[in-house]
Amino acid sequence: MKIVSITLPFGILLLLCLCLVLWLKYRRRTQGKRKSFQSKRDEEDELELPLFDILTIRTATNDFSNENIIGEGGFGPVYKGQLEDGLEIAVKRLARDSLQGLREFKTEVMLIAKLQHKNLVRLIGCCTEDDERILVGGLLDWQKRLEIITGIARGLLYLHHDSRLKIIHRDLKTSNILLDNEMNPKISDFGTARIFNVDQIEENTSRVVGTYGYMSPEYAMEGIFSEKSDVFSFGVMVLEILSGKRSRTVTPSEPCKNLLQHAWRLWKEGRCLELVDDALEDSYSNSKVTRFIQVGLLCVQEGSDDRPTMEDVFLMLSSEDVMLPQPSRPAFYTASAFQKDWTSSGAIRIKKIEEGR
Repeated sequence: MKIVSITLPFGILLLLCLCLVLWLKYRRRTQGKRKSFQSKRDEEDELELPLFDILTIRTATNDFSNENIIGEGGFGPVYKGQLEDGLEIAVKRLARDSLQGLREFKTEVMLIAKLQHKNLVRLIGCCTEDDERILVGGLLDWQKRLEIITGIARGLLYLHHDSRLKIIHRDLKTSNILLDNEMNPKISDFGTARIFNVDQIEENTSRVVGTYGYMSPEYAMEGIFSEKSDVFSFGVMVLEILSGKRSRTVTPSEPCKNLLQHAWRLWKEGRCLELVDDALEDSYSNSKVTRFIQVGLLCVQEGSDDRPTMEDVFLMLSSEDVMLPQPSRPAFYTASAFQKDWTSSGAIRIKKIEEGR
Protein backbone atom coordinates (compact mmCIF):
# COMPACT_ATOMS: atom_id res chain seq x y z
CA MET A 1 0.00 0.00 0.00
CA LYS A 2 2.86 2.38 0.83
CA ILE A 3 4.47 1.72 -2.57
CA VAL A 4 1.20 2.41 -4.36
CA SER A 5 0.60 5.59 -2.37
CA ILE A 6 4.11 6.84 -3.21
CA THR A 7 4.13 6.00 -6.96
CA LEU A 8 0.64 7.33 -7.66
CA PRO A 9 1.50 11.03 -7.02
CA PHE A 10 4.69 10.63 -9.09
CA GLY A 11 2.66 9.14 -11.95
CA ILE A 12 0.18 12.00 -11.81
CA LEU A 13 3.04 14.53 -11.67
CA LEU A 14 4.72 12.89 -14.67
CA LEU A 15 1.45 12.96 -16.60
CA LEU A 16 0.95 16.64 -15.76
CA CYS A 17 4.51 17.43 -16.91
CA LEU A 18 3.90 15.58 -20.17
CA CYS A 19 0.65 17.49 -20.72
CA LEU A 20 2.45 20.76 -19.96
CA VAL A 21 5.18 19.99 -22.52
CA LEU A 22 2.62 19.10 -25.18
CA TRP A 23 0.62 22.26 -24.43
CA LEU A 24 3.72 24.44 -24.67
CA LYS A 25 4.62 22.89 -28.03
CA TYR A 26 1.08 23.44 -29.31
CA ARG A 27 1.08 27.02 -28.07
CA ARG A 28 4.44 27.73 -29.68
CA ARG A 29 3.21 26.29 -32.98
CA THR A 30 -0.06 28.24 -32.98
CA GLN A 31 1.72 31.42 -31.96
CA GLY A 32 4.18 30.88 -34.81
CA LYS A 33 1.31 30.52 -37.25
CA ARG A 34 -0.34 33.62 -35.84
CA LYS A 35 2.91 35.56 -36.13
CA SER A 36 3.42 34.30 -39.69
CA PHE A 37 -0.14 35.23 -40.59
CA GLN A 38 0.18 38.60 -38.87
CA SER A 39 3.52 39.18 -40.59
CA LYS A 40 1.86 38.54 -43.95
CA ARG A 41 -1.01 40.85 -43.02
CA ASP A 42 1.46 43.55 -41.95
CA GLU A 43 3.41 43.18 -45.20
CA GLU A 44 0.20 43.39 -47.24
CA ASP A 45 -0.80 46.53 -45.33
CA GLU A 46 2.67 47.99 -45.91
CA LEU A 47 2.62 47.25 -49.65
CA GLU A 48 -1.10 48.04 -50.02
CA LEU A 49 -1.38 44.94 -52.24
CA PRO A 50 -2.31 41.28 -51.76
CA LEU A 51 0.63 38.88 -51.31
CA PHE A 52 0.60 35.71 -53.40
CA ASP A 53 2.38 32.61 -52.13
CA ILE A 54 4.97 31.11 -54.45
CA LEU A 55 2.99 27.86 -54.88
CA THR A 56 0.04 29.80 -56.33
CA ILE A 57 2.35 31.57 -58.78
CA ARG A 58 4.08 28.34 -59.81
CA THR A 59 0.74 26.62 -60.37
CA ALA A 60 -0.60 29.55 -62.40
CA THR A 61 2.45 29.66 -64.69
CA ASN A 62 2.94 25.88 -64.98
CA ASP A 63 6.06 26.18 -62.82
CA PHE A 64 7.40 29.14 -64.81
CA SER A 65 7.29 27.15 -68.04
CA ASN A 66 9.17 28.60 -71.01
CA GLU A 67 6.01 28.03 -73.04
CA ASN A 68 4.29 30.63 -70.85
CA ILE A 69 6.85 33.38 -71.48
CA ILE A 70 5.18 36.30 -73.27
CA GLY A 71 7.95 38.87 -73.00
CA GLU A 72 11.27 39.73 -71.46
CA GLY A 73 12.71 43.00 -70.24
CA GLY A 74 15.76 44.16 -68.35
CA PHE A 75 14.11 43.06 -65.11
CA GLY A 76 13.55 39.46 -66.24
CA PRO A 77 10.92 37.32 -68.00
CA VAL A 78 7.16 37.91 -68.09
CA TYR A 79 4.91 34.84 -67.89
CA LYS A 80 1.28 34.40 -68.78
CA GLY A 81 -0.68 32.56 -66.10
CA GLN A 82 -4.14 31.69 -64.87
CA LEU A 83 -5.35 31.65 -61.27
CA GLU A 84 -7.74 29.03 -59.89
CA ASP A 85 -10.70 31.40 -60.35
CA GLY A 86 -9.91 31.66 -64.09
CA LEU A 87 -8.38 35.15 -63.95
CA GLU A 88 -5.60 35.51 -66.52
CA ILE A 89 -2.51 37.23 -65.15
CA ALA A 90 0.87 38.51 -66.26
CA VAL A 91 3.72 37.54 -63.92
CA LYS A 92 6.92 39.60 -63.98
CA ARG A 93 9.72 37.69 -62.26
CA LEU A 94 12.74 39.75 -61.34
CA ALA A 95 15.98 38.06 -62.34
CA ARG A 96 17.96 36.52 -59.48
CA ASP A 97 21.09 38.42 -60.49
CA SER A 98 19.25 41.75 -60.48
CA LEU A 99 20.91 44.50 -58.46
CA GLN A 100 17.55 45.47 -56.99
CA GLY A 101 17.26 44.22 -53.40
CA LEU A 102 14.13 43.24 -51.51
CA ARG A 103 13.84 46.64 -49.85
CA GLU A 104 14.11 48.47 -53.19
CA PHE A 105 11.58 46.05 -54.69
CA LYS A 106 9.08 46.73 -51.88
CA THR A 107 9.59 50.47 -52.31
CA GLU A 108 8.87 50.18 -56.03
CA VAL A 109 5.77 48.07 -55.39
CA MET A 110 4.46 50.60 -52.85
CA LEU A 111 4.95 53.43 -55.34
CA ILE A 112 3.17 51.54 -58.11
CA ALA A 113 0.31 50.66 -55.76
CA LYS A 114 -0.09 54.28 -54.69
CA LEU A 115 0.22 55.75 -58.18
CA GLN A 116 -1.59 53.29 -60.43
CA HIS A 117 -5.18 54.20 -59.43
CA LYS A 118 -6.83 51.90 -61.96
CA ASN A 119 -4.71 52.94 -64.92
CA LEU A 120 -3.72 50.70 -67.80
CA VAL A 121 -0.97 49.03 -65.78
CA ARG A 122 -3.18 47.07 -63.39
CA LEU A 123 -1.07 45.61 -60.57
CA ILE A 124 -3.07 43.09 -58.53
CA GLY A 125 -0.42 41.68 -56.22
CA CYS A 126 3.15 40.54 -55.66
CA CYS A 127 5.21 37.73 -54.16
CA THR A 128 8.32 38.01 -51.95
CA GLU A 129 8.39 34.42 -50.64
CA ASP A 130 11.64 32.41 -50.96
CA ASP A 131 13.54 35.60 -51.84
CA GLU A 132 11.45 35.97 -55.00
CA ARG A 133 10.54 39.42 -56.34
CA ILE A 134 7.46 38.93 -58.46
CA LEU A 135 4.82 41.36 -59.72
CA VAL A 136 1.38 40.05 -60.65
CA GLY A 137 -0.77 42.08 -63.04
CA GLY A 138 -4.02 41.62 -64.91
CA LEU A 139 -4.13 40.94 -68.65
CA LEU A 140 -6.22 43.01 -71.06
CA ASP A 141 -7.67 41.00 -73.94
CA TRP A 142 -7.89 42.32 -77.50
CA GLN A 143 -11.51 43.45 -77.30
CA LYS A 144 -10.86 45.46 -74.14
CA ARG A 145 -7.79 47.10 -75.67
CA LEU A 146 -9.81 48.01 -78.75
CA GLU A 147 -12.54 49.54 -76.59
CA ILE A 148 -10.00 51.45 -74.48
CA ILE A 149 -8.31 52.92 -77.57
CA THR A 150 -11.65 53.92 -79.09
CA GLY A 151 -12.80 55.34 -75.75
CA ILE A 152 -9.68 57.50 -75.40
CA ALA A 153 -10.20 58.75 -78.97
CA ARG A 154 -13.80 59.65 -78.14
CA GLY A 155 -12.72 61.54 -75.01
CA LEU A 156 -10.01 63.44 -76.86
CA LEU A 157 -12.43 64.30 -79.66
CA TYR A 158 -14.73 65.80 -77.03
CA LEU A 159 -11.91 67.95 -75.59
CA HIS A 160 -10.83 69.22 -79.02
CA HIS A 161 -14.15 69.66 -80.83
CA ASP A 162 -17.34 68.82 -78.94
CA SER A 163 -16.76 70.55 -75.61
CA ARG A 164 -17.89 74.10 -74.90
CA LEU A 165 -14.19 74.84 -74.45
CA LYS A 166 -11.41 73.75 -76.80
CA ILE A 167 -8.87 72.03 -74.55
CA ILE A 168 -5.34 70.83 -75.36
CA HIS A 169 -4.25 68.33 -72.71
CA ARG A 170 -0.45 68.48 -73.29
CA ASP A 171 0.41 65.48 -71.08
CA LEU A 172 -1.46 62.51 -72.48
CA LYS A 173 0.05 59.16 -71.47
CA THR A 174 -1.21 55.77 -70.37
CA SER A 175 -0.79 56.56 -66.66
CA ASN A 176 -3.21 59.48 -67.13
CA ILE A 177 -5.91 57.19 -68.51
CA LEU A 178 -8.06 55.83 -65.68
CA LEU A 179 -10.44 52.90 -66.02
CA ASP A 180 -13.78 52.71 -64.23
CA ASN A 181 -15.35 49.50 -62.92
CA GLU A 182 -16.55 48.63 -66.43
CA MET A 183 -13.09 49.34 -67.89
CA ASN A 184 -14.23 52.52 -69.63
CA PRO A 185 -11.29 54.93 -70.08
CA LYS A 186 -11.32 58.38 -68.50
CA ILE A 187 -8.74 61.04 -69.38
CA SER A 188 -7.29 62.56 -66.19
CA ASP A 189 -4.69 65.04 -64.90
CA PHE A 190 -5.47 68.38 -66.53
CA GLY A 191 -2.78 70.24 -64.59
CA THR A 192 -0.90 71.26 -67.76
CA ALA A 193 -3.94 71.64 -70.05
CA ARG A 194 -4.52 74.84 -72.03
CA ILE A 195 -7.79 76.35 -73.24
CA PHE A 196 -7.72 77.51 -76.89
CA ASN A 197 -9.97 79.95 -78.66
CA VAL A 198 -12.31 78.25 -81.12
CA ASP A 199 -10.32 79.51 -84.13
CA GLN A 200 -6.90 79.14 -82.49
CA ILE A 201 -4.59 76.63 -84.18
CA GLU A 202 -1.46 76.55 -82.03
CA GLU A 203 0.42 78.24 -79.23
CA ASN A 204 4.07 78.68 -78.35
CA THR A 205 5.68 78.41 -74.93
CA SER A 206 9.21 78.77 -73.62
CA ARG A 207 8.47 76.34 -70.78
CA VAL A 208 7.82 72.87 -72.14
CA VAL A 209 6.06 70.52 -69.72
CA GLY A 210 5.15 66.94 -70.43
CA THR A 211 6.47 63.40 -70.39
CA TYR A 212 9.42 62.20 -72.42
CA GLY A 213 8.32 59.61 -74.95
CA TYR A 214 4.86 61.11 -75.47
CA MET A 215 5.69 64.68 -76.53
CA SER A 216 5.46 65.61 -80.20
CA PRO A 217 8.76 66.75 -81.77
CA GLU A 218 7.58 70.31 -82.48
CA TYR A 219 6.47 70.71 -78.86
CA ALA A 220 9.57 69.13 -77.33
CA MET A 221 11.98 71.04 -79.57
CA GLU A 222 10.28 74.37 -80.22
CA GLY A 223 7.58 74.67 -77.57
CA ILE A 224 4.80 74.68 -80.19
CA PHE A 225 1.67 72.81 -79.14
CA SER A 226 -1.73 72.27 -80.71
CA GLU A 227 -4.39 69.61 -81.22
CA LYS A 228 -1.79 67.74 -83.24
CA SER A 229 0.46 67.51 -80.16
CA ASP A 230 -2.26 65.56 -78.38
CA VAL A 231 -2.78 63.47 -81.52
CA PHE A 232 0.91 62.49 -81.41
CA SER A 233 0.60 61.44 -77.76
CA PHE A 234 -2.53 59.45 -78.60
CA GLY A 235 -0.64 57.61 -81.35
CA VAL A 236 2.10 56.63 -78.90
CA MET A 237 -0.54 55.27 -76.51
CA VAL A 238 -2.17 53.25 -79.30
CA LEU A 239 1.14 51.54 -80.08
CA GLU A 240 1.80 50.95 -76.36
CA ILE A 241 -1.61 49.38 -75.75
CA LEU A 242 -1.34 47.10 -78.79
CA SER A 243 2.24 46.01 -78.11
CA GLY A 244 2.19 45.85 -74.31
CA LYS A 245 5.46 47.81 -74.32
CA ARG A 246 6.27 51.26 -72.99
CA SER A 247 7.22 53.97 -75.47
CA ARG A 248 10.81 54.10 -74.24
CA THR A 249 11.25 50.35 -73.79
CA VAL A 250 11.92 47.72 -76.44
CA THR A 251 13.30 44.23 -75.82
CA PRO A 252 17.10 44.16 -75.36
CA SER A 253 17.51 42.02 -78.49
CA GLU A 254 15.96 44.73 -80.68
CA PRO A 255 18.31 47.19 -82.42
CA CYS A 256 15.68 49.94 -82.21
CA LYS A 257 15.97 52.56 -79.51
CA ASN A 258 12.27 53.07 -78.79
CA LEU A 259 8.79 51.82 -79.61
CA LEU A 260 8.15 54.26 -82.48
CA GLN A 261 11.28 53.19 -84.30
CA HIS A 262 10.49 49.53 -83.62
CA ALA A 263 6.90 49.89 -84.92
CA TRP A 264 8.01 51.80 -88.01
CA ARG A 265 10.67 49.23 -88.87
CA LEU A 266 8.15 46.38 -88.65
CA TRP A 267 5.62 48.36 -90.72
CA LYS A 268 8.14 49.07 -93.50
CA GLU A 269 9.16 45.39 -93.59
CA GLY A 270 5.53 44.21 -93.76
CA ARG A 271 5.78 42.56 -90.35
CA CYS A 272 3.56 44.88 -88.31
CA LEU A 273 1.68 41.98 -86.66
CA GLU A 274 4.91 41.13 -84.83
CA LEU A 275 4.33 44.32 -82.84
CA VAL A 276 1.25 42.85 -81.15
CA ASP A 277 1.52 41.79 -77.51
CA ASP A 278 2.25 38.03 -77.32
CA ALA A 279 -0.28 37.79 -74.49
CA LEU A 280 -3.08 38.32 -77.03
CA GLU A 281 -2.05 35.17 -78.91
CA ASP A 282 -4.52 34.65 -81.81
CA SER A 283 -7.53 36.34 -80.22
CA TYR A 284 -7.56 39.30 -82.62
CA SER A 285 -8.46 40.01 -86.24
CA ASN A 286 -5.33 40.57 -88.35
CA SER A 287 -7.00 43.21 -90.51
CA LYS A 288 -8.38 45.05 -87.48
CA VAL A 289 -5.12 45.16 -85.56
CA THR A 290 -3.24 46.21 -88.73
CA ARG A 291 -5.71 49.07 -89.13
CA PHE A 292 -5.18 50.20 -85.53
CA ILE A 293 -1.39 50.07 -85.93
CA GLN A 294 -1.68 52.12 -89.13
CA VAL A 295 -3.82 54.73 -87.35
CA GLY A 296 -1.25 54.86 -84.53
CA LEU A 297 1.56 55.45 -87.04
CA LEU A 298 -0.47 58.16 -88.82
CA CYS A 299 -0.78 59.95 -85.48
CA VAL A 300 2.97 59.96 -84.75
CA GLN A 301 4.14 61.26 -88.13
CA GLU A 302 6.95 63.78 -87.85
CA GLY A 303 5.11 66.69 -89.47
CA SER A 304 2.17 67.99 -87.46
CA ASP A 305 0.30 68.87 -90.68
CA ASP A 306 0.53 65.24 -91.78
CA ARG A 307 -1.22 63.97 -88.67
CA PRO A 308 -5.00 63.51 -88.74
CA THR A 309 -7.35 65.39 -86.42
CA MET A 310 -9.07 63.46 -83.65
CA GLU A 311 -12.26 63.76 -85.69
CA ASP A 312 -10.54 61.84 -88.50
CA VAL A 313 -8.93 59.40 -86.06
CA PHE A 314 -12.24 58.48 -84.44
CA LEU A 315 -13.80 57.91 -87.86
CA MET A 316 -10.85 55.73 -88.94
CA LEU A 317 -11.16 53.59 -85.82
CA SER A 318 -14.94 53.31 -85.95
CA SER A 319 -15.47 52.50 -89.63
CA GLU A 320 -13.54 50.07 -91.79
CA ASP A 321 -15.07 51.68 -94.87
CA VAL A 322 -12.78 54.70 -94.44
CA MET A 323 -9.65 54.37 -96.57
CA LEU A 324 -6.42 55.00 -94.67
CA PRO A 325 -3.46 56.85 -96.20
CA GLN A 326 0.01 55.36 -95.88
CA PRO A 327 1.90 56.84 -92.92
CA SER A 328 5.17 58.68 -93.39
CA ARG A 329 8.04 58.04 -91.02
CA PRO A 330 7.77 59.32 -87.45
CA ALA A 331 10.39 61.22 -85.48
CA PHE A 332 12.02 59.80 -82.42
CA TYR A 333 14.09 61.70 -79.94
CA THR A 334 16.52 60.87 -77.18
CA ALA A 335 17.26 62.74 -73.99
CA SER A 336 20.84 64.01 -73.75
CA ALA A 337 20.14 65.74 -70.45
CA PHE A 338 16.74 64.47 -69.38
CA GLN A 339 14.99 66.47 -66.68
CA LYS A 340 11.59 66.17 -65.05
CA ASP A 341 10.78 69.76 -65.91
CA TRP A 342 11.40 70.57 -69.56
CA THR A 343 12.50 74.19 -69.61
CA SER A 344 14.95 74.09 -72.49
CA SER A 345 14.70 72.63 -75.97
CA GLY A 346 18.41 71.83 -75.69
CA ALA A 347 17.55 68.92 -73.42
CA ILE A 348 16.41 66.81 -76.35
CA ARG A 349 17.63 65.96 -79.78
CA ILE A 350 15.34 65.15 -82.71
CA LYS A 351 16.34 62.43 -85.14
CA LYS A 352 14.56 61.16 -88.22
CA ILE A 353 14.19 57.45 -88.61
CA GLU A 354 16.10 56.37 -91.68
CA GLU A 355 14.00 55.06 -94.54
CA GLY A 356 13.47 51.35 -94.25
CA ARG A 357 14.30 51.21 -90.54
